[in-house]
Amino acid sequence: MGKSTACLVGAIVILWCCISHVTSDASDHRYNKGDSVPFYANKVGPFHNPSETYRYFDLPFCSPANVEEKKEDLGEVLNGDRLVVAPYKLDFQIDREPESICKKRLTKEEVAQFRHAVLKDYFYQMYYDDLPIWGFLGKFDSEDKDDPTGATVHLFKHVHLEILYNKDRIIDVFIRNDPHAVVDLTQDREVDVDFTYSAKWTETDIPFEKRLEKYSQTSSLSHNLEIHWFSVINSCVTVLLLTGFLAIILMRVLKNDFVKFTPDEEAVDDQEESGWKYIHGDVFRYPRYKSLFAAALGTGTQLFTLTIFIFMLALVGVFYPYNRGALFTALVIIYALTSGIAGYYAASFYYTIEGKNWVKILVLTGSLFSGPLFLTFSFLNTVALAYNSTAALPFGTIVVIFLIWTLVTSPLLVLGGIAGKNSQSGFQAPCRTNKYPREIPQLPWYRRTLAQMAMAGFLPFSAIFIELYYIFASVWGHQIYTIYSILFIVFIILLIVTAFVTVALTYFQLATEDHEWWWRSFLCGGSTGLFIYGYCLYYYHARSDMSGFMQTSFFFGYMACICYGFFLMLGTVGFHAALIFVRHIYHSIKCE
Repeated sequence: MGKSTACLVGAIVILWCCISHVTSDASDHRYNKGDSVPFYANKVGPFHNPSETYRYFDLPFCSPANVEEKKEDLGEVLNGDRLVVAPYKLDFQIDREPESICKKRLTKEEVAQFRHAVLKDYFYQMYYDDLPIWGFLGKFDSEDKDDPTGATVHLFKHVHLEILYNKDRIIDVFIRNDPHAVVDLTQDREVDVDFTYSAKWTETDIPFEKRLEKYSQTSSLSHNLEIHWFSVINSCVTVLLLTGFLAIILMRVLKNDFVKFTPDEEAVDDQEESGWKYIHGDVFRYPRYKSLFAAALGTGTQLFTLTIFIFMLALVGVFYPYNRGALFTALVIIYALTSGIAGYYAASFYYTIEGKNWVKILVLTGSLFSGPLFLTFSFLNTVALAYNSTAALPFGTIVVIFLIWTLVTSPLLVLGGIAGKNSQSGFQAPCRTNKYPREIPQLPWYRRTLAQMAMAGFLPFSAIFIELYYIFASVWGHQIYTIYSILFIVFIILLIVTAFVTVALTYFQLATEDHEWWWRSFLCGGSTGLFIYGYCLYYYHARSDMSGFMQTSFFFGYMACICYGFFLMLGTVGFHAALIFVRHIYHSIKCE
């Protein structure tokens, strides 16, 4: 217990230090008139393809002789941020009349590059005193927006910045593009461009503490809140109906079963056992592939712990809008530090069900989720490198992640496995297991695994699908999601519905004298992850404008890993709910 507490405290301290590092150069955000303010250009890319991003100076903007890069932390790099000092000089409270950045002649190749970017709705992102700024590169006029062939393309050559300040602090910043200050890029010819900018400072009474509120207000608007609460009410109604259904059916059926299976002593010889009572000698027979089963439970427990920690950080306000890289930093560190939990639980459960090879179980546990994730990352990182995108991780970052895995994740996994191996106790089964397994009767198609998984995944998915759209629009779009309290409520409802559905299906499985419920309960609990991946197909084709090989591969590749993680986590929840239920009902009868 002491080691667990020490690890928890260490995780919180390290995590807070890493996330707190994501700040501006002027960490107190206070300036005197004329002070230099940190101003960084981040990345550019198609508006509808959030993963397809490129360095700002990959486009032929006015580039200084020596591009000065900002030192970034792990989370910022994982997020695809590549900040460089912007080519604008905006000192605190100093207005700027239209001023030239540079005059340059664009070659035919550079014109074609800018024209392609404008036609693909490229936008750029910058940070001024840690406040995000966005702007489009240009505009095009076309009769058919789906087919911009023959469109008139214009590049914005002037940028006007409006900055709000309160005393010695910056509150907000906007970019205004002059629709008349443009250059025509329709033709393949060299073009002379004078890139200019201007700035206007305006005082405001908005306090510094509320300067980020506008970024989260979109998800808190009244009509959006109504939809979120409708999602919660819909989920609660699902839980209540399911709870009532289970309570009535199971209580009545089990009551009849208990009466039937606990007769008077005089009539005991006349009663013939059937249903779930008849298989009491096989129901606690250990599952096949017990090492894989224990590894899946250990990994699912780790992912569940990771999710709870992320929710805790979100609810206390760590993941405020545009806190660059904070979420990715938290995911990497917490996943590394919770590997000991996976090792402990997997080894403990494995030895509880009489496993012998503890090295095998630790290798399986360590690679069951991270293995597919590594293969997916390797492929997608190769794709990003081919596109020269900022989504490709630099070699140094890959080395850092490898060192975290080698020096933190693996040792904690082994230590947890050793602790679990030494703390195991025998499996507490209320009924003795027969020497030979009983033959399972032939079952109709709707009683088999795939049909049961389809039924098990539908109800939990129906409880969360409304909220899924907003999460997808935030992760794979440009909407901001900050209502973490509602999301946490929906997550709890998801766990409850998953547990109840798995318990119900486990009972119906046992009632047909099918005693192989261990894997079935895990697969039924995790089947919601398959439904979420099915929703990915719908979202991609019907609710988004994503296109291109890179964006498509990133979307389906990383969503496959996320849904696989949900499969393991919810499968673990489903199995534990079923285990508690099965133990309870067999404790309540007389097992000869």
